[in-house]
Order: sequence, then structure tokens, then C-alpha cells
Amino acid sequence: MIDLYGPLLAKALFPAFEAARGRPTVGLLRSLRETERWTPGALRDLQVGLLRRLLRHAYRHTAFYRQVLDERNLSPEDFTAIEDLARLPLLERPIVRASIDARTARVPPLPVITKTTSGSSGEPVTVRYNAESRHWRDAIRWRGYGWGGYRIGMRALHYWGMAPPPASWWKRKKVEVDRLVKRDLYVDSTPRGDDALAGAVAQIRKFRPQVIVAYANGAGALARYVNDRGVRDWDAIPVLTGAERLLPHDRTAIEQAFGPAFDTYGCREVMLIGSECEVHDGMHTSMENLIVELVVREPDGAVRAARPGESGEVVVTDLHNLACPMIRYVTGDLAVARGDARCACGRGLVRIGPIEGRVTETLVDAQGRAVSGLVFNIVLAIVGDVTRAFQVVQRLDRSIVFKVVPFHGDSLPERETRILREHAERYLPGVPLAIEVVPEIPLTAAGKLRPVVVERPA
Repeated sequence: MIDLYGPLLAKALFPAFEAARGRPTVGLLRSLRETERWTPGALRDLQVGLLRRLLRHAYRHTAFYRQVLDERNLSPEDFTAIEDLARLPLLERPIVRASIDARTARVPPLPVITKTTSGSSGEPVTVRYNAESRHWRDAIRWRGYGWGGYRIGMRALHYWGMAPPPASWWKRKKVEVDRLVKRDLYVDSTPRGDDALAGAVAQIRKFRPQVIVAYANGAGALARYVNDRGVRDWDAIPVLTGAERLLPHDRTAIEQAFGPAFDTYGCREVMLIGSECEVHDGMHTSMENLIVELVVREPDGAVRAARPGESGEVVVTDLHNLACPMIRYVTGDLAVARGDARCACGRGLVRIGPIEGRVTETLVDAQGRAVSGLVFNIVLAIVGDVTRAFQVVQRLDRSIVFKVVPFHGDSLPERETRILREHAERYLPGVPLAIEVVPEIPLTAAGKLRPVVVERPA
């Protein structure tokens, strides 16, 4: 059947809708498709200009950044290269929460959006931003999604955690109409029982999505259901994953059940930070909107940039949020630095990745040495066929509890149990390991599964 509405929505209705609300999304998206082909050097020159504009505004109109620069005897004009950002302190979550009013500008552009993060790190924060920042976030998202095959006008199934509906009837109807016009169908990914997964398959068959946007772990669970029961009867559907790390065994299952998987990375504070392109070799960062640093903290307290191939903490600066600047914000995630090598796709946007997870998810061995929470990912590619879900919990005494939901029975097969224990002993020597079979693993309030949980003192 010929799809007439999709092109009409993309070419006429969506541009008219955005223009009527004063949003330059279409023009920004057109511009981004040009700048993504610039060299890394040219893109950094653009960033430096935007950074100086941000710092001028922050210095003149926020108490927080006037104090930060004055204490260091700095002026906005001292920042002539991205490396100069290292002269400013990192913006940690406790400071973000305590300084929100002091970081809010006293003159326009004023905040038009205020929201609180889901707190998946255990430390929710409130962010405020102006209309310009919102417009850039929207355009950046459409560009990044476009690399994965999701374009304006497509029927999109969002397999996502569901927020409580708006309180008022008018707002609920507004959301319903907006989704209907834009061809968005939202299916709750929080319940993972067979009935819920069967319901999601039924929705796919009825809605016939041209693209799926999903929580990574949720898409993996749905894909394994489809594969195990052999119920796929649709052509390839690209799947864009986010909100959680896309683990290798989940990617494999998704590509068998649906089609190519494209991982994205972001956070509610600044939205899309990086996206995979068609080459699937790292994530291109949103350089026109953000400065993304990967930093390493040395034992003596010094902070330096991560070297190519080295893992570092993700630190972002929102270049278009003048209302409540977030400069050198520490997201709590870890990623691998890539350097400036140009991607085979031809885009000049610097890449990072893989994303290694949150700093709070780093495990320690019996000697107190840090071990990446991804340590079990490789072995999960081996035992993933017999496990529906898993969670690694490190107790305060450093012991590890491997919680697992098996596909069948009330225990793991002997072979998989032995593999897990040998793997743990290799990478976490001296740490006691208990394998606990559970009927289910509770999701967070935001509907996400935390693959690694490290208990902290109260």
C-alpha cells in the first residue's frame, strides 16, 4: 500500500506545525546535515565561538559563573581553544543541585522548560533551559535518529517506560492527538512477562511500524521472545536503542528479530550526546550543540583528557543553554575516547564509545581495585541463551550476587554456572560469588533495568 500521509507529514504538515510554534527545527536540521561533514578542526572552531558567547552571558548575568571566573582571574575572552575548558572546575551533581538559582540568568533568554532527571544514578537533578537550547536538542535528535533510518513522517513504535498520564483531560487529549498526527505509538516496556511481550508483538503487527525506538534492555527482551517463538512475520525494521547500554547479546537478538540496531546515548540534562551511524563504529557526538569531554582523574587529584582508547568520565557543556548554564557537567557515565580519526561514513563529528556505564557501576575486587561493570558482558554472550534477565549486585563487603532469571527451571545449567564462576574468579579474584535465581528483577521507577548495582554506605 502506498503511504501518502508520511511524505505529506514530512514535507508539509510537520514544517508548518513547527513554524506555527516558532520553532526553527527544519532549518536547523538542514544546517546540521551540512556541518556534520565539516572537519573536526572546523567544528571545534564553531564550538569555541559558541563557548565564548556562553561564557560572556554566564559571567555577566549569573552569580555562580561570575564567582567561578573571578576566583580564577579569568575572563570569557581567555578561552580560545576547547582545551581551555580545563581551567574551569568540573560541575558535579551536588553542585548542580545546590547552585541552580545562582546559575540561572537574570535576563533573557529565560528558562522555558524545567525538568528533573529520573535519578537512575541515585542523584536526580533539576535542569532549566531556554527555547534556543530546546530547538537545538530537537534538531540534533532528528539528525541522529535519521542516521538509524528514522525520519520525520515514519510510523514509529516507542517501546519505552511510560510516565503517568497528565492530570487534566485537556492535556491527555492533546498528547493523544499529537501522537496520532505524528504517527507515534507508545507501548509500555516495563512489564516483561509473556503476556506483555505477546501484547507488544500484537501491537507491532497491527501498527506496522517503520522504525522502533526502545529501551535497550526492553528491546532485547522483546527480541528474544520473538526469536524463541519464531513469530517474526515482518520485513526489517530498524531499532534505535537508548536509555540503557546496548549489550552485545541484546544487539544480536534485536537484529535477528527486527533489523539493524542503532545505539544512541544521551541524558535528560542535555538530551542526545551521541549516535551510531550506518557504519556502527562508535557514536558521533553532537558537536554543534555540546562540547563532550572524556576526563580521567589521577590519584593526586589532577584531571586530564582521556587518551584515544582510554576510558574517561563523560563531561558535557551545553553550548545553547544561556538561561541556566551547565558548563563541564559530569554525567556520571564512562566512555572510551576515540581521537579525531574520520569515520568511514565521511562525517567529521568526533566519535566516542563504547559507553561503559555509570561511575557508580564500577565494581572492585578483593584488593579494592576498580573493575568495569562490563566485566560480565563477554560471558553473558555465552550464557545469554539460558537467561531472561540478570543483575550483578556488589554488596558492601565486596561479595558479588549474580541475580538471574532463567528461561526454564529454577536453576542455571551446570556449564553456565561453571563459566560464570570461572569468569568472576579471573576478573574479581578473592571476591565471593553467589548465584541467585529469582523470578524477576525489579525495574527502576523509570522502567529501566540496572544491570550492575553497587551498594553504598547509607
